[in-house]
Amino acid sequence: MTVRRIAIVAWSLERPGGQSAQAHALSIQLQKEGYAISFIPMDAPFPPGLRWVRRCPYVRTLLNQSLYLPSLVRLRQGDVVHVFAASYWSFLLSSVPAIVAARGLGKRIVLHYHSGEAEDHLANWGARVHYWLRLVDEIVVPSVYLRDVFARYGYRARVIRNLVDTSHFRYRERSRLRPRLLSVRNLEPFYRVDSTLEAFALLRDRYPNATFTIAGYGHGEGQLRRLAASLGTEGIRFVGRVSPEDMPSLYGQADIFVNSSVIDNQPVSILEAFASGLPVVSTGTGDIGNMARDGETGLIVPQGDPAAMAKAVATLLDDPERALVIARRARREVEKYTWPHVRDEWAMVYSGKAA
Repeated sequence: MTVRRIAIVAWSLERPGGQSAQAHALSIQLQKEGYAISFIPMDAPFPPGLRWVRRCPYVRTLLNQSLYLPSLVRLRQGDVVHVFAASYWSFLLSSVPAIVAARGLGKRIVLHYHSGEAEDHLANWGARVHYWLRLVDEIVVPSVYLRDVFARYGYRARVIRNLVDTSHFRYRERSRLRPRLLSVRNLEPFYRVDSTLEAFALLRDRYPNATFTIAGYGHGEGQLRRLAASLGTEGIRFVGRVSPEDMPSLYGQADIFVNSSVIDNQPVSILEAFASGLPVVSTGTGDIGNMARDGETGLIVPQGDPAAMAKAVATLLDDPERALVIARRARREVEKYTWPHVRDEWAMVYSGKAA
């Protein structure tokens, strides 16, 4: 079966995050391969006079659904419908309508599931998730970690790694490693930026010129700013939401990437750090331990242990040659996540061929 028309249903870049970045990157590469792409955003554009509604949660949801659901008629334009998915209410409100519409139109449905919360979602949401999963033709996940989660609930999922365009990032070797830390995670509880802040406070006792740049936004921003102030630590900078075109510069200004998440999957931000030459210190949750393998392509620390993170960062600063070796290995690792390595796998998914 030759497939050349793909309808992609996903969050737009107006809502920064791993899923939107993946949908955008995949759309670009597929178009370069000659596929006709119809992109249907789950976050439908609001009319200019109603953009203020995005600040009102429940009204925002109602307006978004009133615009999003009619737009699904455009699924007719695809031979295959590629639906991005997360967990919980996002799955019900955003992915399920696309699944239902595509099934009604007789389209082949590929569900591309990304959430690190999959275990809890599949265990506790019953028919609100399992009924709909049985309607799709194929489930694709970016990691072995998620494949194994789905297997425990009786689903066969195909693994295709996340995609990163390394040409957007300038790889720079940091032979003189400076204590310039960077976090690129949204400010939500499960990313535990608070733990990273506490690690930075410990580190700054030893490196008084250390800096910590925090990129991202979310419900926890106020609390994190208060924590930063209470730590009495200078050098912390909150830069908020950063556009994709400005991300390479942000990585270029930093020397070490740090992450303390307790729920995760396969963060694109870590891949971007690899591509930029930053050694990574992170918890090993989700698939991160397979990406930033401890002592090889990164340093892995326990969850909720700021002292361990501070010690790991200090280890890199004290031994820049080791940090450089780790960064070089990580740069080679990230090649596995580039388009030439996943192109044929997506072609097989769309055509319905077995892995």
